Amino acid sequence: MGTGTPAEGTFGTHLHALRTGAGLSQAELAQTAGVSVRGLSDMERDRTRGPQRRTVQALAAALRLDPAAARELERLASLGRPRPAGFEAARPAAGPVGACGTTTSRTPPAPTAAHHTLALPRDLSDFTARGPALDRLRALVEDLDPARPPVALICGQPGLGKTSFAVHAAHALAPHFPDGQFTLDLRGMDPRPVAPRDALARLLRASGLPESTIPADTEDRAGLLRSVLRERRALLLLDNAVDESQVRPLLPSYGPSLTLVTSRHTLAGLEAVHRIELVLLRREEAVELLTRIVGPERVRRESQAARDLAELCGHLPLAVRIAGQRLASRPGERLAKIVAQLTDHESRLDALKAGSLQVRAAFALSYRQLDQTARTVLRRAALADGPDFSPRTAALLADLSLRHATRYAQDLTDAGLLQPHPTTDRYRFHDLLHLFATEQLAEEDTPDALCLAHTRTDTWMLRRATVAARLFTMDPGPGGSGDDEGGDPDPATAPVSRDQAHAWLEAERAQWLGALRRAQTAGRHRQVVDAAEAMHWFSDRTSHWELWTEVFERAVDSARALGSRRDETVHLNYLAWAHNTCLHDPTTALSTARAALALARGIDDQLQVGWALYYAASALDKLGRADEGIAHLHQGADCLSRGTSAQSRLAELSVLNTLGRLLRQTSRPDEALTVHRRSEALCHTGIPGKPHELIDLYRASVQQHIGNDLTALHRWDEAEAPLRHAVARFEAARMPAWSEPARLDLGIVLRHLHRTEEARTTLTAAHEGLVRLNHPRRLEAATQLLLLGEADRGDGHGTAKRTV
Repeated sequence: MGTGTPAEGTFGTHLHALRTGAGLSQAELAQTAGVSVRGLSDMERDRTRGPQRRTVQALAAALRLDPAAARELERLASLGRPRPAGFEAARPAAGPVGACGTTTSRTPPAPTAAHHTLALPRDLSDFTARGPALDRLRALVEDLDPARPPVALICGQPGLGKTSFAVHAAHALAPHFPDGQFTLDLRGMDPRPVAPRDALARLLRASGLPESTIPADTEDRAGLLRSVLRERRALLLLDNAVDESQVRPLLPSYGPSLTLVTSRHTLAGLEAVHRIELVLLRREEAVELLTRIVGPERVRRESQAARDLAELCGHLPLAVRIAGQRLASRPGERLAKIVAQLTDHESRLDALKAGSLQVRAAFALSYRQLDQTARTVLRRAALADGPDFSPRTAALLADLSLRHATRYAQDLTDAGLLQPHPTTDRYRFHDLLHLFATEQLAEEDTPDALCLAHTRTDTWMLRRATVAARLFTMDPGPGGSGDDEGGDPDPATAPVSRDQAHAWLEAERAQWLGALRRAQTAGRHRQVVDAAEAMHWFSDRTSHWELWTEVFERAVDSARALGSRRDETVHLNYLAWAHNTCLHDPTTALSTARAALALARGIDDQLQVGWALYYAASALDKLGRADEGIAHLHQGADCLSRGTSAQSRLAELSVLNTLGRLLRQTSRPDEALTVHRRSEALCHTGIPGKPHELIDLYRASVQQHIGNDLTALHRWDEAEAPLRHAVARFEAARMPAWSEPARLDLGIVLRHLHRTEEARTTLTAAHEGLVRLNHPRRLEAATQLLLLGEADRGDGHGTAKRTV
């Protein structure tokens, strides 16, 4: 144990001698004592005048000093502390210059404030996480420039623990600010927040100034505080700020100080501040917080319940703490019990209460700060479907203009009550805030008002969805009533291209699907059938969306309610397609197609008979009953060939393409090629009244089949060109569910042509695309990539069996 040496000179000189005498580098001593290297360097160079007692004690322990040497180190440190727990009192402005060149003062220096009323609150011993945020503050302190005293704004939604973090950070950084740490609650959530004038008075009194020296004017008080802070290493914690105007007068303009500001608002207008936006805890951090509160043994015994509890609390620190405090106060209670209570959505906020701590109360504070319209926007937004919502949805639900709804959504984001999407103009709730907003709906909105909001929004959404989906229609034949109630509800913002329509339908799919459900429940069956009919061609481009099964199933039910057997037949066929293609459920697809077939024959609709035979054959193929499928397709082709309509020709093309595919899969590639050449001839002839783009897509499908027929015949060189044509056309049409299987077929051909690198690039892209689509052929693509290694050895593998 070191004894030190007789103190000579300053604290810094003595500390340097002790460190070098112990054979320690600055980095080694800093790490052992828990201080920064920069801070230790400042102390040794006497840039820090008298560190706090806790810092000296940590240094003495790290240097292994005996009690006498430790006391001596503390004595030297105390000599540099003019105000151990407060500011040095500000000196009033200098008076006239005296005869000997000295100045006189109107008021004698204020006495030292050894104690003050704005001391930091207690730090939480179980504080968890926020390491990166604290590191940012440490970096600010280490690089502190008195010419630009840093201000850190800590913001975020209610319940993130902004005050707890700020207090924890202030305690951690206290050794860097030996001239005092001060905290002031600005009461930003109160009906009357603290006025800047009153806040300045409290800070000046805490600095040791007598009441008589504090000016009456707010600007004068702000100037005096800035003067006090010019030479002091002080830390200010301004908690719970309401807005920028409350904070600005309290900020220093020069000096080695740090100011921490917390607010539920973003205070976007506060200039030149370092923003630290707290986010939700990660699951492991939430579980760690729970562990520190209730003890590791209880969490270890119910580890899954602890993880479930963190999820049900939405990883919100306040909610996790409340749940933990409840459990800590009831040591015999199981974690699984509170998990079961929180699982009930309607009572979750009731369960998140521990004494005076309440999640609901934290949200209510922010809610009460809003004006009536903002409250309405927040409440009604909870009615939106899906994980997020657009300003348009908020406008419809709250019965506002789009411009006003957008402004309120931004204001609610600034208030920490909504979370913005990082790249699109959409917003979402935290799960617990969503529950709170839903509670407010029940308390403040009548059932009639909510019904009207839903009806207004649903009508608008279904009209927009129907019009947007019709941009993809390439077969404007009969179907539905064709009544879209006057077109798009807002032509000025309506999608005008397929790309725009696709983007809108995808972004709003939860909303228009919810509208479809409610329209059916409300008995608006024609609206449901027409919307589903409009979606038919768009569904081909998004066959990886599983929701199409629900869309067409609802259309079938609505058609029955309307008594329209034709609509029922059409949508049963669409539903058979959805089960087979979207859900990969051929068994249900087959039974659905057979129901459509029976109904079509009953109403003598030969077009729908042909389609039903086609969908049944596709399902039979997936069930491994290809011969039965071929028989169905022959029947379908014969039935459709007798039709004279353009729709019959299109259906015949689909039937012939699938017939050829099944012939190829049953080792009859010559017959398959003959059938597909027949399809090719139909495409070349054209179909009167049908758009060129539609025929191009059918031609691309035929080219893919011809390429695969040639592949089955081992005519690799001939197969490449038609497959490239198919890939390019499907890509241009933005139809990944079609382009990626064709790309896989092309990659297989390239492998057999021994163009290994080109094949690898093509197969890799196909595999990635098929995985994104969750397509059944994704495993085939992976197998083909593995076979590439054998290609150079002339392995001679044939093509893998196609599954679709």
